[in-house]
Amino acid sequence: MMQIVEAAKPQGLVLQISGRLDSNTARDLEAVLPARVQSQKAVLVDLSQVQYVSSAGLRVLLKGAKGAKASGCNLMLSGLAPDVYEVFDVSGFATIFSIYPTADAALASVG
Repeated sequence: MMQIVEAAKPQGLVLQISGRLDSNTARDLEAVLPARVQSQKAVLVDLSQVQYVSSAGLRVLLKGAKGAKASGCNLMLSGLAPDVYEVFDVSGFATIFSIYPTADAALASVG
């Protein structure tokens, strides 16, 4: 099971995700992320409460990144656990996203 909590901040929208981002839950994020990157200047996906990301989860994030680029949205990720970061690193996704250690660090980067 996965939960998504949205919080509007002065710097942009924060999507706090908890649980697993896998083939069973990726569609929940897919229902939210594309519309958010279309309507916001900055979106932070906080993954500090996510223990596992599968290829389905990566696909949804990649789709979000493409939508963000097209609409001029700054899509950021934060709080990746070591195991989750390793998935991003091995897949090459670590070079696609702006990844920050904490949500506060990511939000501080928004100018």
